[in-house]
Amino acid sequence: MPETIEVELSVNEHPRSIRIEPRETLGEVLRDRLGLTGTKISCDAQVCGACTVLVDGLAVSACTYLAVDADERAVRTIEGLAEEGRLSPLQQAFIDHAGFQCGFCTPGMVMAATALLEENPDPDREAVVHALEGNICRCTGYAQIIDAVLAAAAAGAGRPPASEATGERVGATS
Repeated sequence: MPETIEVELSVNEHPRSIRIEPRETLGEVLRDRLGLTGTKISCDAQVCGACTVLVDGLAVSACTYLAVDADERAVRTIEGLAEEGRLSPLQQAFIDHAGFQCGFCTPGMVMAATALLEENPDPDREAVVHALEGNICRCTGYAQIIDAVLAAAAAGAGRPPASEATGERVGATS
């Protein structure tokens, strides 16, 4: 039996303790061990972007990122974007702007765009194109995807709620 080690992950804000082989990628652990199949594995070479997830807020390729390197870090997958059964504004923008066809690349595109909007809530078209450079779509072209990201940005996706921006607590009274 191969040697295993224990890692502590926060996956979509849920603490997870799991024994893994040191050679396992984050993509394998997410899909095969945790059942989070939204992360797509395609190229296994960090080329296509279908496996993009966020680790401590940074976009990474889960197909080559070792799970052991995610120990004690926050991992966010496409499954972690919806809140209370509602799609995130960016996910909804992909639907509203027909930013997908087969959908295989969509989780990686959405996660890369999420990282962009969290870093830069008001990107221009060039910034969106640059942020999505590592993500390949074989169906749509890219116009609808870029339009979706820009629309989500214009609608305020990526900006903290006013209460967070001012440091006030939601529901606080004076």
